[in-house]
This record gives sequence, structure tokens and C-alpha cells, in this order.
Amino acid sequence: MSLNTDLLEKLEELIESTKLGDDSEEKKAKEPSSCNEPPHPTYEIIPKFYHKLPKNADNLAQKLREEARSLFLQKRTKELLDNNELKILWGILERNHTQITPLGEQLIGYDDYLKVIEESGEKCRKYLTASLFARLQTSCGYPGKVSITSVFNYTMRKVWMQQTRIGLSLYDYTGQGFLRETDLENYILELIPTLPQLEGLEHSFHSFYVCTAVRKFFFFLDPLRTGKVRIRDILACGFLDDLLELRDEETPKECQELNWFSATSALTVYGHYLNLDKDHNGMLSKAELAGYGSGTLTNVFLDRVFAECLTYDGEMDYKTYLDFVLALDNRHEPQSLHYLFRILDVEHKGYLTAFTLHYFFKGIQEQIVAHKAEPVNFEDVKDEIFDMVKSEDPTKITLKDLINCGQAETVVSILIEFHKFWAYENREVIVAETASDDGTHNV
Repeated sequence: MSLNTDLLEKLEELIESTKLGDDSEEKKAKEPSSCNEPPHPTYEIIPKFYHKLPKNADNLAQKLREEARSLFLQKRTKELLDNNELKILWGILERNHTQITPLGEQLIGYDDYLKVIEESGEKCRKYLTASLFARLQTSCGYPGKVSITSVFNYTMRKVWMQQTRIGLSLYDYTGQGFLRETDLENYILELIPTLPQLEGLEHSFHSFYVCTAVRKFFFFLDPLRTGKVRIRDILACGFLDDLLELRDEETPKECQELNWFSATSALTVYGHYLNLDKDHNGMLSKAELAGYGSGTLTNVFLDRVFAECLTYDGEMDYKTYLDFVLALDNRHEPQSLHYLFRILDVEHKGYLTAFTLHYFFKGIQEQIVAHKAEPVNFEDVKDEIFDMVKSEDPTKITLKDLINCGQAETVVSILIEFHKFWAYENREVIVAETASDDGTHNV
């Protein structure tokens, strides 16, 4: 009682001094106190809201923080539905369905939906909300009803998302919602044994596989090269879905080839890298990289790649090569355009001019001469590019202009690769020949 009385008396004194205009106490609170001074009385009433992250040298504080986070994540895990509870929920939904459609789909009305909420446990109730019913109802062809399958699938998806978030958070050692490159590498490395489609990978290839997988996350989710990606972005981007599809042992080969994270795709990418590495030193020179793809990337473009990208003694390592591959294989994506625009922006002005276009087109002209193709007037190409982009300033092309025009892939391709330029220049002939071939086959 005496302690509470003392606190109340101090609080009354503080309030009284404020009324009288005496700001001495307020000044004292704002001034940094020395180690010998007692804490300000307000600290006994108002809790501290902000706590700095412990320093790396403070091992005890670091361990305490890690333990607290671990206990918190364990608590969140226990709040999730397990497989048995999901089976029980499905049984409750089936028992309370309102009607069956002619196609055999089970629907549930809102009154029966409330019964499901009542019967299900406390864990289920936070998923089965009125707003969920309203959202699902908009996509159902029967007014006032929703499919019990859609309700169950939503719940499963929500549980999976929460499980995955907790799993990723275990690798977020700072607890700030980000994963560094090493954190994501550790996550994927420990995930490999749980993915049946990766069982055939040799252990010696695991480090290359992890590097291949991690680069896609960082290329698309960290275009500014901050060295970290948000867990929220990892969950939202869909890449994790592709990675976890490798749990399915019966995925068709065609789908595996299209999945960047499959063993087939990773081995193919790494195999191409080894084939380009003619001197077998584990790195790629500019001459070796020139063999990439169709083998018609211009020397001007390759010079700029090696000028802008990270290299070691003038050669490119596997990680830098992966960024290069992702950029060229996804030229329509904003992240790839950001990468390629940095290479095209020779003068580092933040925009491309007629001079810039001519600088890169010289490389195309060299290829035209080498292939003994018909010469092309640069002015015509320049006008076509500006017509496609429709930039705000008719003399400049910014990255924003390039992304918004919808023709960025074509614009970039005809400046850096002769094969793509030739296909664009002869597009009408190719279309006519294709139509003629189709007509012949139809006859």
C-alpha cells in the first residue's frame, strides 16, 4: 500500500507542477540522466515501448532474444490446425451441407455455416468468419450459398501460409521480418531432404542447387540489392509454391522443366554454365559468355554487362551468371527490365536517348555485316522504338516509360541480340510463311 501511495503522491506532484507551469520536471525527464541518478518517476508508471536490438557482442542478450522468439513461434505453431483437426472440420462441413448441386457439389447456406462455427473448436472459429462466407459467395453461382470445398480449401491454405511463415521466421535471426541471403540458403538447404523430387541430386551439387534457388528469390524480390528480402514478399510471390511442388513425386516432366526449382531445371542451368566455361576455371570470360543462348548477343552489350555486373579479374561467377540468365529469360518482368536498363544506360543519366540507341545498334550492325544480311537504316529503327515506347519526353526513354509501354521485351531484344532483331525485322515474312505452312497442312 505504501508503495502505491508514494507513486500516487509523486504523480499528483507532477500534475500539480504542470498546472502551475513549472516545467522543470519535464526538462529533467528529457535530459539524459547520468548513471548515478535515479530513474525518473514517470518510468515507474509508463512502460518502455521501444527496445534496441542487442549488440552482436552481447551474447547473453542475443541468446535471451532467440529463446524468447523460439517460444513465441512454438506458441503460434500450437494455435494452428493439425491434420486430424482438419479432417474433423471436413466431417462437420459435410454433415451440415445445405444442398447438393446436379454436378454433385456440396453447398452450405449461412444458417448451416453458423452451425459449423458452433460445432468446430476454438481453433477453427478464427478461420470461419462471416467475411469469408461473403467473399466466397461472390464466386458461387448459387445465391446465399458457398461450396464447402472452397471453405475447406481456404482454411487449409491459410494454415499452410501460417505454417510456412513460422518456418521462415525461424531463420529470421534478427526478428525483423527479413531473411538475409545466408538465412534463405540455410532454409532451402534444410528443406532439400523433405522434397522427394530432389532425392536424385548428388550431395556435391546441393550447394549449387541452393545458390540457383536463392538467386530467383533475390533477383525478383530484392532488385535494389539490399541483401535481404521480406518474409511477407516470399509468401506472396508464389515462388515458394513452385519450390514446395517438389514434394509431389508424380509431377509430369514437362512441368518440371518449366519449374525453376526442379532438379531438371537446376541441372540444365548449371550444365549450360559448364558448357560455356571452355577453360574449365569455374568462371566465364566475355568471350565464353558470348556463346549464351543463340550466340548472337552483341559485343557492345556484353562489354556493358561486364562493366556493370560484379566480376572477378574480369570474369563472371555462377551467382552473377544466374542473375544474367534470369534477366534475359524474363525480359518482360519489371525486375529484369531494371537489370537490363542499368546496362543500357551507358551515360548513367536515368534515361536512354537516340545516342544510347545508336551506341547499342552499332553492335547489331556488326552482326548484320557478319551474317551478310541486308543493311538496316538506324533512323528507321530509332523511330520504331520511340513509336513503341511512346515516352512522355519524345527525346528520352526512362525505365518507367519502358515498363509502361508493354513493348519493353521487344525494344530491349532488338538492341542487344541479332537473332531477336532479325526475327523482328522479318516478322511479316515469318508470319506469312507460317500461315502458308498451316494452309498446306490443312489441305
